[in-house]
Amino acid sequence: MGEPPLFRLEHGERPLIVSAPHVGLALPPGMAERLSDAARRLPDTDFGVTELYRDALPAGVSFLRAEFSRYVIDLNRAPDGAALYPGRFETGLVPLFTFAGEPVWRTGMEPDAEEVAQRRERYWRPYHDALRGEIDRLRQRHRRVLVWEAHSIRGRLPRLFEGELPDLNLGTADGESCGPDLETALRAELGQQREFSHVVNGRFKGGWITRHYGRPAVGVEAVQLELRQGCFLDEDDPRYDPPRAAPLAELLRRLLARALAVVEESR
Repeated sequence: MGEPPLFRLEHGERPLIVSAPHVGLALPPGMAERLSDAARRLPDTDFGVTELYRDALPAGVSFLRAEFSRYVIDLNRAPDGAALYPGRFETGLVPLFTFAGEPVWRTGMEPDAEEVAQRRERYWRPYHDALRGEIDRLRQRHRRVLVWEAHSIRGRLPRLFEGELPDLNLGTADGESCGPDLETALRAELGQQREFSHVVNGRFKGGWITRHYGRPAVGVEAVQLELRQGCFLDEDDPRYDPPRAAPLAELLRRLLARALAVVEESR
């Protein structure tokens, strides 16, 4: 039995691409045996994101999601491994530590530079070729195209941030990755509700995908939404919980619809 596909891409015709680079659980043959006991559970997966967005996606939008674990290679990191937040703890292109600070690899089984380069070509590049291709395809039809980065994370991770993370963490690279009208509209939608806490450009301002692809001047915009997993699943048993998730899914529907309205108004 061969490996699963590297990613799954559902094509839409409206100017929105939802990208979920950290939802994958697959590992290449032989890799599980190299992982530490802590990492073998794949604790840094964006659990629940695929199911949540399935319940919230507007009709006619594109959905790109990874099949392989971020421990194989992190699709939301620069290909040269450059830091997103210099001076702060973060995981790299091929993570050596989990978010909790535990080793990912058994001693002596860490990938070397040659293996990292091979993984970059085998796993990282095809995802980005697909994302760029979808952006270019939709850009031929629309004046503005939005890449929406879909992520989730545990609410408490002392190595990454202090205290409890807000429920919704919207990142626009401090306003550089999308037009001001789009950021204003999303801020307004978040501000009209009181059930979920939120912040814009707080601890998470947007990963490499948001910063790299978000070029409003050429009609390509990007935002990242990091969701606290406790809003839609039990963090200690991370299976999607539809009843718990229902209020968040409804808010997510409104956010995505508002975003689409802004970029489609510019046709």
